Amino acid sequence: MNTPLTLNERFTQKFVSSHEFTALQPFVSAADTLIREKSGLGNGFLGWVRLPENYDKEEFARVKRTAEKIRNDSDVLVVIGIGGSYLGSRAVIEFCQPVFGTSDNKSPEILFLGNNLSPSHMVEVLNKCKGKRISVNVISKSGTTTEPALAFRVMKDLLEKEYGEDAKYRIYATTDKAKGTLKKLSDEKGYETFVIPDDIGGRYSVLTPVGLLPIAVAGIDINALMAGAFSAMNDFNTDDLGKNAAYRYAALRTIFSRKGKTSEITVGYEPFIASFCEWIKQLHGESEGKDNKGLFPASMIFSTDLHSLGQYVQQGQRNLFETVLWINNPKTDMSILSDPNNLDGLNFLSDKTLNEINRNAFMGTVLAHVEGGVPNILLELNDASPYSLGYLIYFYEKACALAGYLNGVNPFDQPGVESYKKNMFALLGKPGYEDMRAELEAKLK
Repeated sequence: MNTPLTLNERFTQKFVSSHEFTALQPFVSAADTLIREKSGLGNGFLGWVRLPENYDKEEFARVKRTAEKIRNDSDVLVVIGIGGSYLGSRAVIEFCQPVFGTSDNKSPEILFLGNNLSPSHMVEVLNKCKGKRISVNVISKSGTTTEPALAFRVMKDLLEKEYGEDAKYRIYATTDKAKGTLKKLSDEKGYETFVIPDDIGGRYSVLTPVGLLPIAVAGIDINALMAGAFSAMNDFNTDDLGKNAAYRYAALRTIFSRKGKTSEITVGYEPFIASFCEWIKQLHGESEGKDNKGLFPASMIFSTDLHSLGQYVQQGQRNLFETVLWINNPKTDMSILSDPNNLDGLNFLSDKTLNEINRNAFMGTVLAHVEGGVPNILLELNDASPYSLGYLIYFYEKACALAGYLNGVNPFDQPGVESYKKNMFALLGKPGYEDMRAELEAKLK
């Protein structure tokens, strides 16, 4: 089978010289050793590296059985989680499913909750659930993270009022295998549980039950998803920058960063790529943004954002580069008809397909932006299948880990995330934060 992903460097060549890769190769090899030997910072969270080969096959089968049960007895699945506990599954579901579903789509509607503190969002989800058969998948290592814990408190109450004792058959917890508030509650109540592996952090967890259960409920082939990741694992099992596209991409990002490019914009030309871009932003942002280092990850959907942010990309500060995700074979296509009156002047597009027009918009944009001083890395995906997406997910995970080590940071922790939580707890009056609350309230006066 041909590789599902091609790294196209054509539009980076005027910004990068070949000797820069040669100079970086020893550092790439050293960072690769840290990953292989699990000897670098955060080495306890490298379980994702061999996951496509070593995943728990028995639990994987149970995920599929449970997903089929939910598909048969539920109209709605509410997925409760934040960060890596929901971004990956949402990215895959929106990438692979039709945007508006289909008339014969028997998959439950999947709603995401617990990823913000908005009362409007909470109420709207609850309203959406009225009169529907509901199941809940709550995803949390500890069970005490504020946003998902609050959402689960609400949904648990709703299900218990609706189903009584049988609510336990509609609540599925993805959590720690042995400890934590959610695990304890699940054992007491009799919820079916799935394991968040100890050696895989949230943003790398999409190919574990964290992501796989909601993805399977959506009717997406998780066998193909894992097969694609397995192929990528084998293809990227070398430190050679001439052979490893994931490492080559990481090297390009590192080179641009050292040339003063402080932001990377991930660009898609399909609206369904938007949530995948959100997953990429968390992956890069949490992995690399520390010690006052790291590229700022942003995203845009073209041609939509060309009519708003396109001006800045073309002529704003030259501190950015773009990585374009292009899908060579779209899910669907259609031809443009001729109009006898040609009032809009678009008859020159007659008999062309929308994909052909979109591709020319893509190439025209790349040429304009490169001419304007913005390097463009092209990642060309064969199609939007689960297999290709599994391959792409692993590509990004491997590239991100290497980039973090090249930049001298721990790619697998996120200490900065705790700062806002401490302030929030103090301001809300959580016991033990009294002194901090007084200090913060004084600052807010």
